Amino acid sequence: MNTIDSSMFTKKDRPVKVLQFGEGGFLRAFVDYMIDIMNEKGTFDGSIVLVKPIALGSLENFRKQDCNYTVLLRGLKDGREYVEKRVITSVKDAVDPYSDYEKYNEYAKLDTLRYIVSNTTEAGIVYDANDTFEACPPSSYPGKLTKFLFERYKAFDGAADKGLVILPVELIDDNGIELKKCVLKQVENWKLGDGFRKWVEDACIFTSTLVDRIVTGYPRTEYEQLWKDLGYEDNLLDTCEPFALWVIESAKDISEELPLAKTGLPVIFTDNQKPYKQRKVRILNGAHTSFVLASYMAGNDTVGESMKDADFAGFMHDVIYDEVIPTLDLPKEDLLAFADAVKSRFENPFIRHELLSIALNSVSKWRARCLPSVIEYYNRFGKVPEKLAFSLAALINFYSSNERGEGCLIGHRGDNTYQIKDDSDVLDFFAENCGKSADELVNAYFEMEKAAFSKMDSKGCAEFKAAVIKDLEAIRTKGVRAAMK
Repeated sequence: MNTIDSSMFTKKDRPVKVLQFGEGGFLRAFVDYMIDIMNEKGTFDGSIVLVKPIALGSLENFRKQDCNYTVLLRGLKDGREYVEKRVITSVKDAVDPYSDYEKYNEYAKLDTLRYIVSNTTEAGIVYDANDTFEACPPSSYPGKLTKFLFERYKAFDGAADKGLVILPVELIDDNGIELKKCVLKQVENWKLGDGFRKWVEDACIFTSTLVDRIVTGYPRTEYEQLWKDLGYEDNLLDTCEPFALWVIESAKDISEELPLAKTGLPVIFTDNQKPYKQRKVRILNGAHTSFVLASYMAGNDTVGESMKDADFAGFMHDVIYDEVIPTLDLPKEDLLAFADAVKSRFENPFIRHELLSIALNSVSKWRARCLPSVIEYYNRFGKVPEKLAFSLAALINFYSSNERGEGCLIGHRGDNTYQIKDDSDVLDFFAENCGKSADELVNAYFEMEKAAFSKMDSKGCAEFKAAVIKDLEAIRTKGVRAAMK
């Protein structure tokens, strides 16, 4: 069987418009996939150069395959299994700045370059005062970007029309704002001059983005069958769900020059991404956090199993549609469409999402994802959201153990054990308090989370606490499933 390369497909030679820091599965199944569609529909006509952002790793597979690879979208569409194949030809080259710095640096001087995309993990957007301008390349991503921009600034004598649009997709709040801060600190640290600083601030556009797509990456357990189905070997094969959302926030409107949305792609250009982030956190992440611990204790192991369990599918539905959506301010049709997509994503038969993996650090997750809905629900309707109260009771029950493991507590589900992983102070709290009555334990928990619950009206907090105590008592005496019913 042959390996995929350019001889198998028509690959148009397009000008390089995008430099992408990161060659991992997410960017390839998200950004590069979207650019490929724009190229196909004739709205972009540009190619991508991938940059390996760290010294580790190899670009050998990209070279062997002429930077071509396949993306498989797999999920549900209209309730039926759906698979879509796309051969991505939007990537033109892949460069390692650690072994071929000159080639990488030449892209800074390329007239057609307009966009910088990055996914260097949450730890990538960090200012490093010890980074050096003389390094080829600098060690941190902000350092690399700063030096790259400086080389471009010099090459074009500070021309205002040669600034770049920066599109980070790292999963941190206000990623573009934070990246710009790091770059400007590095400009000052390296004494690169006021002229360059002004060019960065005026000629370059730093966007903040929100991205959403589950990318399951290279299918290690099924690649041989998939290769057979494709008719060729593809060592860069990438799998993901059909759903995608890219929200791009910028002070300057770039929707005309980057026609993602006009090409029919799921992209929103805005000057305020916060309502969309709130929608994602409250509905998608909040739904996960609200049911996974109870579902696990009732005998399920994955999200998919939970969605086939009528009790938990119904519980999740009620949380989203009855207790979360009424607290949000985006147009109702948008919220309902997003919620319907979430349900379909949870039911995706191609993704095995372990409940215990979602359970990691659930105390802080519940605080960030569920508590804001509790507070807003009570503020708007003057009553306790019953399902969200039950979700907190289930969390407290899941965490209730004083049996220590290595960096965790050991919980019990029937004859099986599971690991409870969270911050050490959280684990210490439950180890010390789990033997108390439901009333005492919940009161102690609310005291531990005092700062978070201080944002809630005192009357509402008391009523919510009472509901959690009642639910925890029911769970302890009847079991999770019976208590939920």
